[in-house]
Amino acid sequence: MTALLLLPLILPFLAPPLARRTLARLAPVGALRVLTASALALAGACVAALGALVLTGLLKIPALAALGELVHPLHTPSDYLVLPAAAAATGVLALGALTLARTALRQTRALRSARTQAGRRPAAGDLCVVESPHPDAYALPGRPHRIVVTTAMLRSLTPAEREALFAHERAHNRAGHHYFLAAAELAAHCHPALRGMRDTVRLAAERDADEAAAETVGDRRLLATAIARAALAGHAAPSTRPEGALAATTGPVPQRVAALLAPQEERPRAGRWTACLLVACTLLSVTAGTVGIADFHHRVEIAQGESGP
Repeated sequence: MTALLLLPLILPFLAPPLARRTLARLAPVGALRVLTASALALAGACVAALGALVLTGLLKIPALAALGELVHPLHTPSDYLVLPAAAAATGVLALGALTLARTALRQTRALRSARTQAGRRPAAGDLCVVESPHPDAYALPGRPHRIVVTTAMLRSLTPAEREALFAHERAHNRAGHHYFLAAAELAAHCHPALRGMRDTVRLAAERDADEAAAETVGDRRLLATAIARAALAGHAAPSTRPEGALAATTGPVPQRVAALLAPQEERPRAGRWTACLLVACTLLSVTAGTVGIADFHHRVEIAQGESGP
């Protein structure tokens, strides 16, 4: 049953291509939820499997087995496989925890600094204008929500395009997209393959904000033009937004503009099979991890003398 613990480590490699196809075939809001839930489930199964591998290796050491009140060290089919796997799992978990802590601290500091700076400037509702020669605009999460825009970006757009851009950023805050990105970031530090899903989740959040803003503005072409012009204006200038903030000019802008300008057709039911494959991959990973951990727990009980073989 120890081999089952390897499935949650292998299956996430199938997730990124399935995630991209899911986003292409589902409505953005549905894709965003499915992708985020799948990323978290795959990450959780991966961490649980790694933890079980670490404990399996530790409990084979007589001194540690005694601390765990085991009558004898944990029995496994092959020490030549289990011990190196346990050592590798320990390193992977330690590295993931370290990089996650560093990223979380860096992003938290950047967002806190941005909110402090925005709070020092007069705001018109949720809009905060920053004097800067670099065109930029982004949604700043927190309470209250803020839309930060530089004076250079305001000069780059017409009044109608500005309102369209603001509608996009407000859609990010209203839908709580930063929570989805935080979940995807967490998953990306649990398994390297899930970094690809993090990028797809970000694109799904941008597409969802595009669709919500288009409904608010009532003019898809105007919104597409505003996003394209804002991206072109900020392309050559350094970004002023903090890491982790959402902005209309991020992601593959040409792909998003094309989606806004494309005829709105009902998505074919057959296209949803990709999402089903992603969900099935996720469920298989979680099931394999659960069965493997249950088997590990049973082996511990046997080693403690609480259960027969």
